[in-house]
Amino acid sequence: MKKDKDRASEELRAEYKRSDFDAPLARGKYAKRLRESSNIIVLRPEVARVFPNEEAVNNALEALIEVARANAEHVVQ
Repeated sequence: MKKDKDRASEELRAEYKRSDFDAPLARGKYAKRLRESSNIIVLRPEVARVFPNEEAVNNALEALIEVARANAEHVVQ
């Protein structure tokens, strides 16, 4: 039968020291990769005030896409 792990060693500490980690710490190590793979955008404050949430932004953009496509069809015909 296995012994239960010590619960205290699994919990997060209030503070960590550099010596607690094996490898040297690198600030922003994954920042470039995250920026390239993320689809998160930041709205300007004046734009963000108009949209209360993600759904409102998506609905507005979808409506704009529909208008643009309809306009493009009228121009081609």
